[in-house]
Amino acid sequence: MHHLQQFYTIGLLIVSNVFMTIAWYGHLKLQQIKVFTDSTPLIVIILLSWLLALPEYSCQVPANRIGFDGNGGPFSLMQLKVIQEVVSLTVFTVFVTVFFHGESLRWNHLAAFICLIMAVFFVFHKW
Repeated sequence: MHHLQQFYTIGLLIVSNVFMTIAWYGHLKLQQIKVFTDSTPLIVIILLSWLLALPEYSCQVPANRIGFDGNGGPFSLMQLKVIQEVVSLTVFTVFVTVFFHGESLRWNHLAAFICLIMAVFFVFHKW
C-alpha cells in the first residue's frame, strides 16, 4: 500500500506544481507574447492566478494527506516538504527552459540540483 501512496503523493505534487508554476510565472510569458500588456490591471493577473491556484491546492492538499505518515502515509512532514521543494524546482526548471528561451541552465544550476539531491538523501537517511 505504501508504494501506491508514494506514487499518488508524488504524482499529485507534480500536477500541483505544474499549476502553481503556471499561476506564478505564466503571466510573464503571456506578457512576453503580448496577451497581456504593461497596462493590464494587476487585479486581472491576480484573479487569473487564483483560478489556477484552485486546482493547485486541490492536488497539494490531498498529496499531503495521502503522503503524511500521521495519516498512514509513507512520509514524515520533513520528507514531504523536501519532496515538494524538489518537485517544485524541477517543474520550474522545465517550465523556464521550455517557455522562456532567454533562460538557460548553467553550471551553478547543476550544483544547486546536486544540493537538492543531497537534501533528499539527508532527509530520508535514518541516523
